[in-house]
Amino acid sequence: MRFELINPAELGVPRGWNNGILAPRDGRILFIAGQSGCRDTDGTPPGFVEQFATALDRTLAVLRAAGGEPTDVARMTVFVTDVAAYREARPALGEVWRARFGKFFPAMALLEVTGLVERGAMVEIETTAVVGGR
Repeated sequence: MRFELINPAELGVPRGWNNGILAPRDGRILFIAGQSGCRDTDGTPPGFVEQFATALDRTLAVLRAAGGEPTDVARMTVFVTDVAAYREARPALGEVWRARFGKFFPAMALLEVTGLVERGAMVEIETTAVVGGR
C-alpha cells in the first residue's frame, strides 16, 4: 500500500474507516465531484443499497478514467438523507463495499443532509484520491 495509515492509539481502533491517510510523494490529487446514487426520475427511485452501489460505481468510473484504482482513494465523504436507513442497511452496504474495495478503507465521513440535488437521491459520495506516486 502506498498510503501510510494514521490511526493514533488514543483514538481507538477504527472499524470501517481510517482516521487519516498520508499520501505518497509525487502522487497526483484527484478530486471527484459528488456522485449521486440516483439520476432524476419520475418513477420510483432505486433503494438505499442500490443507490450506494451506484454512487460507488460512478466514483470508481471517474477514478479509473484518471488511471487510478480503488486503493488510491484517500478520503471519502458519504452524504445520506437518512442516517437511520444507512444504519439499517450496514450489513448489505458492507457487502457492496467489499465487492469494490476489498478490505481497504480510506479516511471517511458520513453526513446526513436534508436533501440532494437529484430527485429521489438518498446517497451521494464525494472523493479525493491520490493517483500514482511513490
